[in-house]
Amino acid sequence: MSSAPLTSTPPPLLPAKSKSPPPHHPLLSHLPHCTSLRSLAQLHAAAVKAGLAAHPAFVTRLLTLCTAPGAAPAHLAYARQVFDRVPHPADAVWYNTLLRGYARGSPSSSAAAEAAVRVFARMLEEGVAPDTYTFVSLLKACAAARAGEEGRQAHAVAAKVGAAGHEYVRPTLINMYAECGDVRAARAMFDRMEGDCVVSYNAMIAAAVRSSRPGEALVLFREMQAKGLKPTSVTVISALSACALLGALELGRWIHDYVRKIGLDSLVKVSTALIDMYAKCGSLEDAVAVFQGMESRDKQAWSVMIVAYANHGYGREAILLFEEMKKQGIKPDDITFLGVLYACSHSGLVSEGLQYFDDMKDNGTIPGIKHYGCVTDLLARSGQLERAYKFIDELPIKPTPILWRTLLSACGGHRDVELGKRVFGRILELDDSHGGDYVIFSNLCANTGKWEEMNRVRKLMNEKGVVKVPGCSSIEIDNTVHEFFAGDGRHPKSQEARKMVDEVIDQLKLVGYVPDTSHVFHVEMGEEEKATSLRYHSEKLAIAFGLLNTAPGATLRVVKNLRVCPDCHSMAKLVSMVFNRRIILRDLNRFHHFEDGLCSCGDYW
Repeated sequence: MSSAPLTSTPPPLLPAKSKSPPPHHPLLSHLPHCTSLRSLAQLHAAAVKAGLAAHPAFVTRLLTLCTAPGAAPAHLAYARQVFDRVPHPADAVWYNTLLRGYARGSPSSSAAAEAAVRVFARMLEEGVAPDTYTFVSLLKACAAARAGEEGRQAHAVAAKVGAAGHEYVRPTLINMYAECGDVRAARAMFDRMEGDCVVSYNAMIAAAVRSSRPGEALVLFREMQAKGLKPTSVTVISALSACALLGALELGRWIHDYVRKIGLDSLVKVSTALIDMYAKCGSLEDAVAVFQGMESRDKQAWSVMIVAYANHGYGREAILLFEEMKKQGIKPDDITFLGVLYACSHSGLVSEGLQYFDDMKDNGTIPGIKHYGCVTDLLARSGQLERAYKFIDELPIKPTPILWRTLLSACGGHRDVELGKRVFGRILELDDSHGGDYVIFSNLCANTGKWEEMNRVRKLMNEKGVVKVPGCSSIEIDNTVHEFFAGDGRHPKSQEARKMVDEVIDQLKLVGYVPDTSHVFHVEMGEEEKATSLRYHSEKLAIAFGLLNTAPGATLRVVKNLRVCPDCHSMAKLVSMVFNRRIILRDLNRFHHFEDGLCSCGDYW
């Protein structure tokens, strides 16, 4: 694209106006009444016969109609055909209208970005000066398609003709780089920006959330407020997503209060983000309250609430809500079905889950890899390991390592070393760099006495330089998120937390706590050493720190980056009973609500 000839005339910084239209023609008045592509094509044929194929007013109205919000892809394709048949299109409005249509096109469609680039290249070849609308629409099309290379080329042209620094173009550039995953370039553009712009802040906050940097997103959110910029719904949705990633409930509640003050709480998308935030921060009660308080709910709001119930282990409630949604005439989509399948998987509702999977296909919803993952998990958790293996092996799409990992984990839980070996081999064919796979299989081998196989796997792990992901748990206290890593002293008060763990375990032993060393497989270790290796797991440190720094009876909310181990699960149940605390622990797979010595998962996780 960069090799296309550039106009020597600097582009205007204001959007171009269409050429002065010739006298009105009767056919023009019929355009707004064309409700289908067929009727539009018939009218266009009549226009061509009347010699209006390149009539400026007719072409402008036809292109506008075909690229309006909500227009079908076929309409956009037809608009492009009309445009391509004009010998030498010289109206900037025509180009901008088409580009705007591509910007509104299907997300992640690389074809739309390529088409937009070709339209822009022709604009330059015809000597038509691009304006700010041109670059805004072109960059939006690149962003929607995640077309970073085309976006960078568009940026180069914008810089060359002096439009890159315009107040409309620069925020769009920031958003384009952010959407395409180049957060560094987005940040560089943002830092060079003169003046403060809500759109630019929105783009940077969303980019930070997408790149799993929620802390940076919240810093930008606070900075924006300090500068007196009024957040939009886009801003608060991203900030709430950051809270959800961190598990920062109190900060999320503060944002909820702020949303009420600025009058955004009535928006369905904001309420949906609040439900998601509360659910992911462990407060299902708050999520339910927001959902029940909504005056109107769209499909996404229902879906998020169903997923929330599923993640917290309330399978029956998720199913009831799913059925209520259908009664109200709302057709479930792929996200809704994912939620109900997840609910069945984590509640052991095998027959119900398989029935919903069949219903999904009957509904015309095409299953994705996550739906297949839920069915695999559903079968594997219930002990139907061979059936799960066959299900993955016969999928109409190529299985991902995640599907096989789901089954490998279940093989570990059910001590099926032979099937585990087959599954482990399938994983290595696809991805041999994931430390967790080696750990699960080597532990399975050790647990079943296959010591030679265990040593072979660990040797292979060392040869490939694969390392296990360290356990990390966080807890929010007084609006500050504290992180603890297994066994180390990175947190400034880690020694206090370790000392508290020792005291807690001493008290738990009085009511029967015995370290569960059945999943520690080191031949050289004695039982006492194995128990010591379990003692300072990250979730134990976070729970102990919470006991030290919160009022008696306060709920402890912990977020863990990996699956909670059986020993920490047992310890949390006893802590909830002995210390009269409610503990809500979010691990890699689900939420665990510990209360009075019991867990909401029913020890099925």
